[in-house]
Amino acid sequence: MTYRRSSTLGRRVVLARAGGYGLAAIAGVLAAREAAATPDAARDWLAALAKGAAKDGKVSIKAPEIAENGNAVPATVTVEGEMTEKSYVKALHIAADGNPNPGVASFTFTPLAGKAEVQLRVRLSQTQKLIAVAEMNDGSLFVASREVKVTIGGCGG
Repeated sequence: MTYRRSSTLGRRVVLARAGGYGLAAIAGVLAAREAAATPDAARDWLAALAKGAAKDGKVSIKAPEIAENGNAVPATVTVEGEMTEKSYVKALHIAADGNPNPGVASFTFTPLAGKAEVQLRVRLSQTQKLIAVAEMNDGSLFVASREVKVTIGGCGG
């Protein structure tokens, strides 16, 4: 008795190949995410959110100079100035120029906030700059940056 192999694909072969293609697609996405943003990418992200030229002043970033672990770096961003109907911080955008995605967070404010300050923990993959841009209700922009040295990467390092 001779056994002849069918030329059609069996269910197991089809499922194995589909699983292999799925894993290859996931690996491709993960490999693409390893690339770090550049200062230009961070600048472009911020420019898309806040139109115009930013000036130094009013914004301050408190973050450690050296972070032993990049998984949760504490940062406080404060914008000086009054929060009244006449003059207030409308939005605050924070970027990191070395993470896979430069955008960290965006916050919106109203005069009812009373104070333009946020505290957050940022995941940093490597030594890089945190950049904060404050957008005022009159359209003016203010910027500050702070470099944080990371000894252990927070995004897989």
